[in-house]
Amino acid sequence: TRDLRIYSPLMDMRRVLAVLLTLLVATLTGCAGRERHSRSPEPTAAPMRILVFTRTSGWRHDSIPVAIDTLRELGAEAGLQVEHSEDPARFDAGPLARYRAVVFANTTLDVLDASQQQAFERFVGAGGGYIGIHSAADTEYDWPWYGELVGAWFDSHPPGLQASPVRFEAGHALPGSAGWQVRDELYNYRRNPRAQVDVIASVDESAYAGGKMGADHPIAWCHARLGGRAWYTGLGHDIPLYADPRFRAHLLRGLRYATHQSDDC
Repeated sequence: TRDLRIYSPLMDMRRVLAVLLTLLVATLTGCAGRERHSRSPEPTAAPMRILVFTRTSGWRHDSIPVAIDTLRELGAEAGLQVEHSEDPARFDAGPLARYRAVVFANTTLDVLDASQQQAFERFVGAGGGYIGIHSAADTEYDWPWYGELVGAWFDSHPPGLQASPVRFEAGHALPGSAGWQVRDELYNYRRNPRAQVDVIASVDESAYAGGKMGADHPIAWCHARLGGRAWYTGLGHDIPLYADPRFRAHLLRGLRYATHQSDDC
């Protein structure tokens, strides 16, 4: 029998379309592959920045340079980019927006003007962090809001350095902190801040002469009453203290708390 094939132009058109469709898919697949290989890697998130502010208008502590270096080292450990300045012009809405927290490291007396104070109040009110070290409590006595932020202003201190056990409150102990005997300049404060803050640690006035706060003498505390997180330690006068792993762990916990990396202060 004869093999009769029915010719149809429509059949040829379908074959042509199938070939074109195959070529189109291959072309698009190749382009997508080249795009995946040529695309630049996604940028990594910028590290959180903190500002270490060390401006002084009164007594200037010799420990300021080592405090800056220590905070840089601890910041790197916590994934924080640490910038240092004594320029009060940083306390403006634009510059402050760069930072997750500001450290007042041994500042003294008047360090900001009225507009800069207002900018910092807005920064903290919007959730920015604050860390105060030692004479941060000897700062801005005419700024009531700052007094609430730091928790308690400096009143006096005994001459020289004092030695005392550091007693951590329940839930705030550091690894290896049991039996920590600190040697530093121990401040008396104008008020006991316990009613307004979460006390982290206290010192024992019975161990040294010159304490004026009695049986309850807080030396470190934290709070979040003004919008952002605030953390303060009265330690940090003496240079060798910055090499003590317990004090370094104490500061690191403050950095992590103020920048919301941890809820434990």
